[in-house]
Amino acid sequence: MAKRREYYSAAPWILEHPCSAPDEAVMSEMRTVVAPMKGKLRGVDARIPFGVIMERVSAPEGVDYAEDNVGGINGWWCRPQGVPQDRAVMHIHGGWFNWGSAFAFRHLGGHVAVHSGAAVFLPDYRLAPEHPFPAATEDIRSCYLGLSERGYSRLAVTGDSAGGNLALGLLKYLSQSTEAAGSALVGGVAISPVTDLTLSGESWATRGDADPLFTRAQVTGLVQAYLASHAADDPAASPLFADLKGLAAFRVHVGSDEVLLSDSIRFVEKAFAAGVDARLEVWDGMIHGFLGSVGRLEGSNGGLQRLGEFIRERFVR
Repeated sequence: MAKRREYYSAAPWILEHPCSAPDEAVMSEMRTVVAPMKGKLRGVDARIPFGVIMERVSAPEGVDYAEDNVGGINGWWCRPQGVPQDRAVMHIHGGWFNWGSAFAFRHLGGHVAVHSGAAVFLPDYRLAPEHPFPAATEDIRSCYLGLSERGYSRLAVTGDSAGGNLALGLLKYLSQSTEAAGSALVGGVAISPVTDLTLSGESWATRGDADPLFTRAQVTGLVQAYLASHAADDPAASPLFADLKGLAAFRVHVGSDEVLLSDSIRFVEKAFAAGVDARLEVWDGMIHGFLGSVGRLEGSNGGLQRLGEFIRERFVR
């Protein structure tokens, strides 16, 4: 892994996972397939193809799915058989704030549920550009409070990409909230989170070629649609710029070949310095959304296992 050490320094809050030879072969094939589409998913027209991609995630066994409305927010439950009734995970889907749905992400949510040993609820938060910031953050808060009002006394929050942004933002909100629902929070996990909407991370340049999915020009348009005229460096929109003292324990997982690598590194470094129980796990050779390749990649299986182990441990504290 020395070839990638230049992108992040060794630190006590970083755990690195090497890429296996079988995963390297699969990743090579995947890069060939997705390369022609790099930077081309833009605007609302990308919602359908993005949804199709996410629905290809393999379905876990033993998970029941059901629609529901929690806290005024529609969504989907992913409920493995025999899970405890007092605990739940809210998983917030990705899609650069413009794409994605609870239905399309239900199988990924099902894997989170199986590994966490708890029912998972995926909220269908409002999307940009029809509903710009802060609509999504408001929906996520309402859904979390709704779960608490239903009697779930142990709650965890997970999210991927834009969902990671919203998950970390919720952790910050709850760290300052006086509402009793905050006491139910046990911790969170963010997967390749978008923490800096100013797009100032150095990995936008250093990992620009390695990342086969996104370009700065593409993402700039998506972020502008989400923020409308709102400031990109507002801590409520970009968690990296918030005061992170008092956050609940959390973990971040990210691939080494993502333009969002710096978003994860800088956020965890800042939180760790503020005394938060925060750790970063970097998966060598992995690209954005790698957990969706569960069943194909050892790194995907390992990432979900690590996520589940952390949440299970937090549930019993």
